[in-house]
Amino acid sequence: MMSKKKFNVAVAGATGAVGNQMVSCLEERKFPINSIKLLASSRSMGRKMDYRGDSVAVEELKESSFKGMDIAIFSAGGGTSEKFAPFAAKDGCVVIDNSSAWRMDPDVPLVVPEVNPHAVAQYTNKGIIANPNCSTIQMVVALYPLHKKFGIKRIVVSTYQAVSGTGKKAIEELDSQTRAILSFKSCENKVYPHTIAFNCLPHIDVFLDNGYTKEETKMVYETRKILEDDTIGVTATTVRVPVFYGHSESINIEAKENISAQEVKSILKNAPGVKVVDDPKNNVYPLAIDAVGQDLTLVGRIRNDESIKNGINMWVVADNIRKGAATNAVQIAEILANKYL
Repeated sequence: MMSKKKFNVAVAGATGAVGNQMVSCLEERKFPINSIKLLASSRSMGRKMDYRGDSVAVEELKESSFKGMDIAIFSAGGGTSEKFAPFAAKDGCVVIDNSSAWRMDPDVPLVVPEVNPHAVAQYTNKGIIANPNCSTIQMVVALYPLHKKFGIKRIVVSTYQAVSGTGKKAIEELDSQTRAILSFKSCENKVYPHTIAFNCLPHIDVFLDNGYTKEETKMVYETRKILEDDTIGVTATTVRVPVFYGHSESINIEAKENISAQEVKSILKNAPGVKVVDDPKNNVYPLAIDAVGQDLTLVGRIRNDESIKNGINMWVVADNIRKGAATNAVQIAEILANKYL
């Protein structure tokens, strides 16, 4: 049941793709709001956004923006979060941050409500709660019920991530490049180092000295933190694909105990936030295009890995802007409202 108390809520980065969706999710889920403050850079100041039928003017994000606010949901980039989140917390406003800035801080809880809602209680450490990486969120939603039952020894994941994960400019670039190529014209690469239209780029975020990208490394350490198990082996390859919305993942797990595809299907059919879409004989399996606009994590192609003992393969899809970012953040806010504030 949602709290009867109403809250003053700020959304930082409200004009971005994720920030815009956060505002929509607050409205859709009927979050108990007394007042809402929409914040962005000075470039967007004065722009009007709709909330529950009202036209709300966007304000410039400042150090003093959070006075009188109860909850602030950030989707404004790591540097912005590092600078402004402490000011919000100092003013007694609990921050739910969607950037990577605070995720691996040992004093900041990293939360996926279907997996570790109890971790929200740690918000009192710094007044900040971290929203995980989009690709990590959908993976742990699918894997947590299996880890709880069988214990996961190792995870091998390859992601196929939509351009919306990069932001509005990437969406525009895929659109313009697609139109250009189909019109036999040359296209420009501004957001990505190579053409994304009709292509796959095995490159998300910056490369590190060990040859992995920062995105791949995030999946390793965030998964362990959320599942509260540093013994799990995790390796990832993250790929950007010419899809506008919806991340897809090929996941292979090795369990500690005997496991079968049939057991996995049975468990996931009753798992929170999961929808099993698995009838390959009739060409039914999770598709990115079907995940768009919903908050469930779709799981299919569930099968035994015949190359190892206790191995399972699966295909996992979710809307990266909703469950992978905005909805997860609002779900955290709901836990705060119902249990802690």
